Amino acid sequence: MKPISLFFLLISCCTPAFAQEEDNTLTTPDTVVAGAYIINIHDINFRDKEYTIRFWLWMLYDNPSFDFATQIDIPNAKNIETPEPLMDLVDGRTWQLMKMKCTMKQNWNVDDFPFDKQHLVVRIENTVFDNQSLVYALDKDGSAYDRELTIDGWNISNFEVNTSINEYTTVFGDPGNDALHSEYASFNISMDIERDAWGLFAKIFIGMYIAFLISIISFTLRPSELEPRFGLPVGGLFAAVGNKYIIDSLLPESTHFTLVDTLHTITFLGILATLSVSAITLKYFDNGQFDKSTTANRIGSRLVIVFYIAANLLLVGMAIL
Repeated sequence: MKPISLFFLLISCCTPAFAQEEDNTLTTPDTVVAGAYIINIHDINFRDKEYTIRFWLWMLYDNPSFDFATQIDIPNAKNIETPEPLMDLVDGRTWQLMKMKCTMKQNWNVDDFPFDKQHLVVRIENTVFDNQSLVYALDKDGSAYDRELTIDGWNISNFEVNTSINEYTTVFGDPGNDALHSEYASFNISMDIERDAWGLFAKIFIGMYIAFLISIISFTLRPSELEPRFGLPVGGLFAAVGNKYIIDSLLPESTHFTLVDTLHTITFLGILATLSVSAITLKYFDNGQFDKSTTANRIGSRLVIVFYIAANLLLVGMAIL
């Protein structure tokens, strides 16, 4: 009986320790009810990869250690103006309201410019308390954007607020934490914006299309008119190159071909094809093969024009879809 009694004694002594360890592990983080109301979005700058957003942000919580006016962080912001919070107690809970103004970083997707669609996200964290101490709940009913909010040239869609966990591969030098990473709860405001693109498309590409039209006027000239036959396409080429430089000055640098790059490349190749047709026509003409010269000019001009129009319609259609 003594071994059995000793066994139960050991179990009874260890049970409180295990229970205490389990309680520490399962500590419930404080919940913060968060919501946001977008007032304005402006100063959209593609070249500098930024935009400015103004919004109301509110938090409802129990823990008196939370002070979002001093603890707030927006990791994807370039600059955050210090808010002046309004605070009140509601049924024993702290309600904190702040008017925020942030300059946000944004990697603009210009592959389909000017038919591009952009996804904007504002990620809000607490710099002091990680997700073991703080999690967010959503005030979805109160979160929205001003219905009179207009962004010149853009339409707003798919507005929502949500939560996520952001993982960092550091503990920021915390001597009491030997983990290899830390996690912070994030309250996110997200929306999609898309352009009213046709007016902008006409403004930025009209120079390129006129340059191509200038070049194909050479098809109407006789092969013997050497100077205008080759001068018009070369002049159109310089105009198309100038148009591309103007558009590129508005956009961020990109390592891959965008719609702007592709349409200009097709224009350059179309002008090159125009020069090639003129050269073939002139060769036949100089050899006295006048019928072949006329046929080459007629077939070549039609091929260049048809392929140019078809390529533009296909690429623009793909960008819209």
